[in-house]
Amino acid sequence: MKISPARTAAFDVLLRIETEKAFSSHLLAAYEENLSTRDRSLCHELTLGILRRQIYLDRLIDQFSGKRLDAAVRIALRLGLYQIYFLDKIPHHSAINESVNLAQRAKKTSAKGLVNAVLRRATREPVKFDLADEIEQVSVETSHPAWLLEKWVGEFGWEEMARLAVANNRIPETAFRFTRNFQHRDRWEREENIRASEYVDGCFIADGPSDQLRKAAAAGDIYFQDEASQMVAAAVQLRSGSRFLDVCASPGSKTTQIAECGLRIADSSGPTQFFAGDLHWNRVEFLRENCLRQGVGFVNIVQYDAERSLPFADEAFDSVLVDAPCSGTGTIRHNPEIRYFLKPDDFAELQDKQLRILKNASKLVTSGGTLVYSTCSLEREENEAVCEAFLRDNADFRLVKPNVPERFLTELGFARTFPQRDDMDGFFVAKFTRE
Repeated sequence: MKISPARTAAFDVLLRIETEKAFSSHLLAAYEENLSTRDRSLCHELTLGILRRQIYLDRLIDQFSGKRLDAAVRIALRLGLYQIYFLDKIPHHSAINESVNLAQRAKKTSAKGLVNAVLRRATREPVKFDLADEIEQVSVETSHPAWLLEKWVGEFGWEEMARLAVANNRIPETAFRFTRNFQHRDRWEREENIRASEYVDGCFIADGPSDQLRKAAAAGDIYFQDEASQMVAAAVQLRSGSRFLDVCASPGSKTTQIAECGLRIADSSGPTQFFAGDLHWNRVEFLRENCLRQGVGFVNIVQYDAERSLPFADEAFDSVLVDAPCSGTGTIRHNPEIRYFLKPDDFAELQDKQLRILKNASKLVTSGGTLVYSTCSLEREENEAVCEAFLRDNADFRLVKPNVPERFLTELGFARTFPQRDDMDGFFVAKFTRE
């Protein structure tokens, strides 16, 4: 039984996402580490392509099988169908044979005949979906849960919902920044396939994650970070000699970017003091390692539960960032599985958590200091509603304009980015100052 390393890795990653609610970004980094360049590329394409088309592929499986299937068999079929319908260079017989072998490898020998029959039907018969309405049509075509699309229609309107759903399935360009360690930045900036961001200083964008970029990232010379995420970090303005805290910091993308910026502004008044922390020990350790890897090991790392209290004196910081835990709906184009993990009641639960963290963090801001609140969510419940509730209960804070390009500012004085409009992840930013 011979199965390509790429398909084996993709199968294992997809099965863990299905059964453990694990995230593709973490799993792919681990499973692709020992693959050849060619196999790594195919594994990446299969995994993310299937996640972006999962509802569509499952409708095909239902059409051609009509049976309830366990996770391993369904994933073997998704792999075969994706190759048949979306990868022109792979012969149908190869896709079918390897999916059958994957079912056997998963100890589903009795399902081999079904997998073979379903995939062969898919090569012969036309696709016929019985769709109830336009929402269901968009849901199947773009593989987004219908309830989420309906929610977006209510928030953004029909046309923007449809554009957003399509944008979430486009393969994003690769955004990155140079770390403090890198010594040959000028040479890289002259590469033809790399351009500087129009909106964020120090952010660069490439067509895709080439081997050259992967090697540079592995060496700690560059750090992959979406353009919108870098914009959030750039919105945090520090003064030399001040104290800064990143409350929900892990994995450290914004912490390290802000810390490096702080080094550049240091003057005779002394260096900025940096603190960052998170809830779980494994996340704290990852945060610490990321800081060391990017040459900003001077950041003070702390473990705490920000929903309960923070282990600092009141008014101890001049600048505080709360990049709050959120639904992540603004990052679906990078993390397509998020759409399948979410439930309608998640947003209210997240809003309560976000408000508790924001209120605790606000106690640490000194008079005249700033508090920046951000999420990578598109949902009003997690963004404007949290800020409005915070201001109602904290009269000593007022909303001020975030330090972002004018085009991203909203009428209410916040900042937002959208995948379908800006070709970057969807982020929200609010900035407050304490009177």
